[in-house]
Amino acid sequence: MGEPKGAASAAGATEDGAELVDGFLAGDEACLAAVHRRWGPLVHALARRSLGDAREAEDVTQLVFFAAWRGRAGFVPERGTLPGWLVGIARRKIADALSARTRRTELVAAAGARLLVTAPDREVRPEAAIDRVLLADELSRLPAPQRRVLNLAFYDDLTQTQIAEVTGWPLGTVKSHARRGLHRLADRLTEADLAECAA
Repeated sequence: MGEPKGAASAAGATEDGAELVDGFLAGDEACLAAVHRRWGPLVHALARRSLGDAREAEDVTQLVFFAAWRGRAGFVPERGTLPGWLVGIARRKIADALSARTRRTELVAAAGARLLVTAPDREVRPEAAIDRVLLADELSRLPAPQRRVLNLAFYDDLTQTQIAEVTGWPLGTVKSHARRGLHRLADRLTEADLAECAA
């Protein structure tokens, strides 16, 4: 007796590109695993080279395959190859990760500048500003929606578009919560710093 039909089909899917693509598009999780095994190293190498950080590259790789799985209906084989499509998703996720880095840097710089403006005679170390910005108890004092948006941005490195997808909120609402939360956080940091100066 030969192999069970399902096992033979899965084995074939991992070897034959067309069957693998068909299975992936049909929602076959075995094919997703095979796609990840086959092209995950390519995506990871691209992310590692662009980001220069192994852990961040691994996170981006997972995001790429999660996005590909969720959006598989958008892949049209006639328009290009599956690995080419995955690389396209990877480039967007890498760009998102780089943008998130820039936003964090700008936030830290803005918070540090705010502290310097309000307390010009006091030396403010950049690492102290970073510690204050990331301080969990300061974030916990913000209204829940603002806290959620900033937590997703700071700790999960999500873009505002990704936060909108995760929360189900309109993008404009996410932007509004982020802006208000950052303003409140900066105000709290300033108040805390002035209180330390007065002590």
